[in-house]
Amino acid sequence: MDILATAPIRNTYQSTIFDWIDAQPPARSSKKWDSFRFIDLFAGIGGIRLGFESVSGHCVFSSEWDEQAAKTYEANFGEKPAGDITQIDARDIPDFDILLGGFPCQPFSIIGDKEGFEHETQGTLFFDILRILDEKSPSAFMLENVRNLTAHDKGNTFRVIIKHLESLGYHVQSKVLNALDFGVPQKRERIIICGFRDRVDFHFPQPIPHYERLSLLDILEDEEDLDKSLWVRECIKNSRIERMKVELERPYITHENVGGSVTPHHFSCALRAGASANYILINNERRPSPREMLRLQGFPDTFKIVVPYTGIKKQTGNSVAVPVIKAVANEMIKALKSHEVRTIENDNQRAIQNRYRCAHQQVKSTSI
Repeated sequence: MDILATAPIRNTYQSTIFDWIDAQPPARSSKKWDSFRFIDLFAGIGGIRLGFESVSGHCVFSSEWDEQAAKTYEANFGEKPAGDITQIDARDIPDFDILLGGFPCQPFSIIGDKEGFEHETQGTLFFDILRILDEKSPSAFMLENVRNLTAHDKGNTFRVIIKHLESLGYHVQSKVLNALDFGVPQKRERIIICGFRDRVDFHFPQPIPHYERLSLLDILEDEEDLDKSLWVRECIKNSRIERMKVELERPYITHENVGGSVTPHHFSCALRAGASANYILINNERRPSPREMLRLQGFPDTFKIVVPYTGIKKQTGNSVAVPVIKAVANEMIKALKSHEVRTIENDNQRAIQNRYRCAHQQVKSTSI
């Protein structure tokens, strides 16, 4: 007989059963995702870290092989990242809840009809992500890469990536997001891959309203305070102006493509680590300052610059747009919290039902 489906037999019975239930341990509760742990792989200068720290994440391990990037990272976060991830045993990494990484794009070779986790990915840095996920089994991960990852090696690279992430038991979603849609004046399209151990109700973030986005004017510094070495020679300026496709109200940024054509926009094209010195110019007159490049990526003005111009140019070109990562992190944590609440509610409901049944049996056996 289900006690929930029956009327009280008598007041003493009611009193006894509820006294027994009250004496049991409290229902389960948790606030795990109010403060969670993550690791920062291929950390660069810490753009992904900033995004997840903004939603109460705590970094317990970071890895970056480039010494100059590690120098900038240490100056801003107070810790030097571990070096080459390929040389680090996954068992030596502290336990964590979310794995993060902007991993390099590398081809995967498939030889003959051989299959398997190690064979297809061995020798790539993505393999190190897989072995760490396999060993540590965190609740979730977020990976970032260039938009063209989906077309790399005729789509084979992306297929292998998704297949092996799913083979580890993760529910995987991916989407290309543009930094322009999340508040910075830079057209930077990157693919974001998110995976969850449980089937959570996750959705990628929506673009923010236009009135909340920074304009190019918002991120430019006062030119009187800038180093004069940023200005280009008059002949370069005139050449760019002559080749401009359209006239545009200042301030604008021009980008010279591989064909030599020059197009102005009220936003920057994607910053690139290996671009030529005059890849992008502000008003065809000067290169962006180190602080302006960081602002184009959404870094706060408190972020320390400890390397020369060429170094910060490379580092910002390799970095992520912080507001994009913040938006993704917010949606991930929202989904994980909601899933946890639903799980706890279901567990507690089952526990309450079990308590009533146990209490009924306890009182029944006592009264016999």
